[in-house]
Amino acid sequence: MKDVDPLFYDMRTLADIGEDALIARLVELIPTGEAGEGPGDDCAVVDGGGETLRLLKTDALVEGVHFLRDADPRAVGWKSVARVMSDFAAMGGTGDRFLVTLALPGTMEIAWIEDFYRGMGDCLTRYGALLAGGETSCVPEGSAAVISVAAMGSVGRGMAVMRTGGRPGDGIWVTGRLGGSLAGKHLTFSPRVEEGRWIAQNLRPTAMMDLSDGLAKDLPRLAKSSGCGFRLERAAVPCTEGCGVAQALGDGEDFELLFSAPPDMVTRGWGEMFPGLELTRIGELVAEGEGESLEGGWDHFG
Repeated sequence: MKDVDPLFYDMRTLADIGEDALIARLVELIPTGEAGEGPGDDCAVVDGGGETLRLLKTDALVEGVHFLRDADPRAVGWKSVARVMSDFAAMGGTGDRFLVTLALPGTMEIAWIEDFYRGMGDCLTRYGALLAGGETSCVPEGSAAVISVAAMGSVGRGMAVMRTGGRPGDGIWVTGRLGGSLAGKHLTFSPRVEEGRWIAQNLRPTAMMDLSDGLAKDLPRLAKSSGCGFRLERAAVPCTEGCGVAQALGDGEDFELLFSAPPDMVTRGWGEMFPGLELTRIGELVAEGEGESLEGGWDHFG
């Protein structure tokens, strides 16, 4: 852990440096686990022995950022769990026990909260998980509602897919179609849990993550974690109907899976397992310092 330099006080703000730089600075100030157990991937991986590894994840929804008060509360409840399930899917695993913290204004309607919980229940039931506990708190008058979801899951030993294993020459692939979250898709998506497990077992992925902040933000993250650059074939990017490439790159909250795999990867069996869900090669990883850069995507403080 680094000591604080009493002669230096950084007067910049969160808006000045952005989310990724903030995280990089904060993890230098606190003890973290070894690779896999520390920050930097979709989930933390904890080896407790046995045939499976434990996955840990936490996530938050903030009113006005991730949902609006007039949104369908049942859909918001679904999203709150599905976002976390998507992170488990990106590791090739699944979630099983969830903890929910509600920090709500006293003016929140009981009916809204009950429907929100029904939505969480819909998603938990769909993916075979349970609510294990939680916490409630108030927020000051006029503050936004905040919903925090933490969860524990698992992945088979030897099957966890990190962001760090990509190599130059690997193809870059994505499930489904991108763009359209701003038109409401962010409340109706299905996390790719079965698909993530199948990819991990059958397609030899070298790195994988879910697309939460947009391809323009997340593809550079995956490449950097693997010590690579990238080249994107924009014409190949699969776009949601009614969306263009700019929206596919920048809207965010697609919650599709982005992964790299050896250039000789064969997708045999995908169409039979997941009919109607596209699997598209959109580029390749290249050596670090080569390739291109992307601008856009979601940054909480940008």
